[in-house]
Amino acid sequence: MTIPADRPHVLMMSEITADGKLTLKKGASSKILMKYMAHETELLLHNTRAEYDAIMVGANTIRIDNSFLTVRYVPGKSPLRVIPCSMADIPLDANVLGPDAPTAIAVAEVAPEERIEAIKKKGAHVIVAGKNHVELPLLMKILREQFGVKNLMIEGGPTLNWHMLHDRLVDEIRLIHLPFIVGGSDTPSLVGGMHIDNENEMIRLNLKKYYMCGSNLVSEFDVLYTQ
Repeated sequence: MTIPADRPHVLMMSEITADGKLTLKKGASSKILMKYMAHETELLLHNTRAEYDAIMVGANTIRIDNSFLTVRYVPGKSPLRVIPCSMADIPLDANVLGPDAPTAIAVAEVAPEERIEAIKKKGAHVIVAGKNHVELPLLMKILREQFGVKNLMIEGGPTLNWHMLHDRLVDEIRLIHLPFIVGGSDTPSLVGGMHIDNENEMIRLNLKKYYMCGSNLVSEFDVLYTQ
């Protein structure tokens, strides 16, 4: 697949239950379900991180999971950690602001200056990408042009996933299927956002590969955007 010239090539990667959920319930850490991934699948996840220039999750995922987003289980370099956080209100004790890997926090122009300065003091880059909120197409352009990011993976929650798909910024999706059903009408699923009005608005996928990784089924798709 051709990498776009003005933005990184983007892979969305996530673990999901059989009923398409990301967590046990609303507000719960995804780490609870990730404990049940096969070790081989953990290695797949970390190998994928090592292959990518950058990894992105939303600020709410950081608040709930407090992930490191580093390569730990396999040899390789940890990617640039990118966190869209419009108001720069990411917790200053978040693990992604630690020294384990470089981090870029994307903020809006309206973010309070004192919060921006506090983030900078933690050693992170601050990217201003939008006036009132982070504009993801602009952020992708900045990452490509100013940080040299050619490929980026998302391990995001439903809000970030929806916005990235809505803005036509996702090229591939890789899903790790967990053999559980958790239910819950408000339990976060792979993609959130607004309801669509008709089938013409569905985002279509092309299944290109599926395989067992340890005890987990993994499926890989290309994203097919209509013109």
